[in-house]
Amino acid sequence: MCSREKGMLIRNATLADLKAVASVEAQCFPAAEAATAAEFEDRIRHYGSHFWLMFDGDLLVSFVDGFVTDESDLTDEMYEKADMHNENGKWQMIFGVNTIPSHRRRGLAGKLITRAIHDAREQGRLGLVLTCKERLVPYYAKFGFVNEGITEKSSHGGVTWYQMRLTF
Repeated sequence: MCSREKGMLIRNATLADLKAVASVEAQCFPAAEAATAAEFEDRIRHYGSHFWLMFDGDLLVSFVDGFVTDESDLTDEMYEKADMHNENGKWQMIFGVNTIPSHRRRGLAGKLITRAIHDAREQGRLGLVLTCKERLVPYYAKFGFVNEGITEKSSHGGVTWYQMRLTF
């Protein structure tokens, strides 16, 4: 999958993107919450087609990623075990929504979220699930995600997470 959106290239990830993906993640999340380059290598190997990358020229400016599973709730174990990905799963999980600071507030992440929603629908999934901090609940609600409250299944990075679900 490769397309252009207002001069920005959108495509899926390959191992050649590993360094750029890890760099963007490090700019977007505190160390306790950020995935490592080794974790991203494992993720890209298992589900690179479930990474949506946006480039401004050669610069990776935003990405969304997450695997597919039959599990209906997002758990901490999922972040660590890319081999839990099931290409035929019912739910598209979203593990990260990242935009580098210099490119924020331009709607880039929103375009990638919209693309992930479109692709999940086209693939016949039941919907998408993500977790977020309380301040981001209204943002994801704009895309149709429904707040299911504080999740007991994730305390990733020692943070309180709200699970949100978009069901088709």
